[in-house]
Amino acid sequence: MHTVKPSVLIVEDEPGIADTLQYALRTDGFEPHWAATGEAGLARQREAPAALVILDVGLPDLNGFEVFRRLRAFSDVPVVFLTARADEIDRVVGLELGADDYVAKPFSPRELVARLRSILRRAARAPAPAAPALPFQVDEGRRQIRFYGQTLELSRYEYGLLKTLVERPGHVYSRDVLLDKVWDERSESLDRTVDAHVKMLRAKLKAVAPRLDPIRTHRGSGYALAEDLPASL
Repeated sequence: MHTVKPSVLIVEDEPGIADTLQYALRTDGFEPHWAATGEAGLARQREAPAALVILDVGLPDLNGFEVFRRLRAFSDVPVVFLTARADEIDRVVGLELGADDYVAKPFSPRELVARLRSILRRAARAPAPAAPALPFQVDEGRRQIRFYGQTLELSRYEYGLLKTLVERPGHVYSRDVLLDKVWDERSESLDRTVDAHVKMLRAKLKAVAPRLDPIRTHRGSGYALAEDLPASL
């Protein structure tokens, strides 16, 4: 019987360390993949999601903590930080951000692999997230959202924006939070960008359900998905 190997993405700029990790993981039944920069790691996780990410803090292009923040905008994959710095403040920052573990170099590959197995076992036992609001069905694999059974034609940012709102009906997201969660380059986007995309989303939702207003505006605060939408039209 064929066993599917858990995939692990290694985001590490030092080839020697990456090779050591890949060898240890492959020997222990994992399927490792390597990205030498933060941007490459984010792109890889978007295209072919791994079951777990080993993320170096000291990358050449982006700080590992920034990579983690961007990663969390589209993925809940377990993350283990890897760093040459042993300062307590780095460990605290990494764990407070929501990392699953933190390993300082030099490290024992065998011990690291054991930690990864433990993290994956915990993730497998974790309860499934709450289902989104009934009128919406999110297909993350295809990056599609259906509204009352109809697949919406959404741009990349429209998908990310609506998915964020659908995941927590009633929760009011400020424009700044939505920019951070959905857009890649926060500095290149403005509040008006969010407003424009909400306007386009509303038009597409109204085409399916003309009498409903699924996205509510909270003046001075932001946007939220309505909690009182009917289960069917």
